[in-house]
Amino acid sequence: MKKNICCPSQLRYDAVSKDWVVVSPGRGKRPEEYKRQRQIVNMDLGKCPFCNLTVESNPRLVFFAGKTASPGILPDDWTLAVIPNKFPALYPIESGKICQWKIGPLYRSIDAVGFCEVVITRDHYRDIGLMDLPAVEEIITAYQSRYLELKQNKLVKYISIFHNHGAEAGASQPHPHSQIITSPLIDVDLLGELENSKKYWRNRKKCLSCAMTAFELKDRQRLIYENADYAAICPFASKTAFKVIITPKFHSPRFEDMDLAQKKGLTQILSAVIKKIRQALGDPAYNFYLHTAPCDKKDYSHYHWHLSVVPKTAIMAGFEMGMRIEITTIEPETAAAYLREQ
Repeated sequence: MKKNICCPSQLRYDAVSKDWVVVSPGRGKRPEEYKRQRQIVNMDLGKCPFCNLTVESNPRLVFFAGKTASPGILPDDWTLAVIPNKFPALYPIESGKICQWKIGPLYRSIDAVGFCEVVITRDHYRDIGLMDLPAVEEIITAYQSRYLELKQNKLVKYISIFHNHGAEAGASQPHPHSQIITSPLIDVDLLGELENSKKYWRNRKKCLSCAMTAFELKDRQRLIYENADYAAICPFASKTAFKVIITPKFHSPRFEDMDLAQKKGLTQILSAVIKKIRQALGDPAYNFYLHTAPCDKKDYSHYHWHLSVVPKTAIMAGFEMGMRIEITTIEPETAAAYLREQ
């Protein structure tokens, strides 16, 4: 990309979210200087709740070496289990009805109704960056299987799937795990993506994300990895250093519609991206999360699902909070080039 000699910083526009981002490499460091070891929490494995699951945990889904066991049964050789969260943020109800209240002329509230589940892999010390592909595929299969089951509930409008790695990324337990949370509301950021992609579809008769991906595959400055079905890209208007978006090369609004070959492709590229981030940044804390079409039975044929991987490289400060404009101190092109080398 051609440099602006007069001004070393840029304000970049995100066509999907319609947010602006400050890219200010003059304030930053060389790519290798972003390496930082995450805080390692030592734990007595005898006290780790995820190392000591019992049948009382009532697992919703269990794998053992790629096979599934009956729900509620935890075999001795289990390798992955999905259990209800013992400390849920939202609660399932049996009535099938959500109560609403108005509090004065301005305030209102509704029941925080939903299902909260934890996806747990067996090995306390082996996170996704250290797993082999069959183990990562078990995780992707668990996400898809639980999604397909949970979306059948009429109170579920959206399903959030996310993974926190490291205390700085919000992981409450050091044992590797992901979470699945359903909600009667749709994520505000996703609502913006849905509306903007719909406008682009209406005006251009094509998918915004497909157009962006086609450009990135041709330009290749921000592409860090690809396989037959997916591309991993450092977004043009990245809100954080070394953020990576994994997007299907094929148009698909819904993550849960993946076939077996597409699931294996997602497994392979997610594993590759996490390994590159681990190698490049010294096993940093990170989050990854899924954005997919809501399950409220509306038409979202204009949308394109994707997975975002966000290493923790900085702390949000007053400018970002007050202006709602993030500052990143490394150009996405530089970050992508460094990740490609790993």
